[in-house]
Amino acid sequence: MRIKLNGDPYDLAEPVTVGELLARLGIDGRRVAVELNLVILKRGVFEQTTIKEGDEVEIVNFVGGGSG
Repeated sequence: MRIKLNGDPYDLAEPVTVGELLARLGIDGRRVAVELNLVILKRGVFEQTTIKEGDEVEIVNFVGGGSG
């Protein structure tokens, strides 16, 4: 199945949850924001939200930094 991940085509063998996708990509879910089909997801639903054929996923990393 094919989804769009950060604007690029991405193939998955089967539907996965957002949490499973982050794990496959080696991404810590506590350090990113995830948007699924233009809706920003709360971290608490990553394991219950399934990504399906044609879905659009955007993963945005939080960048630490300070002023000073």
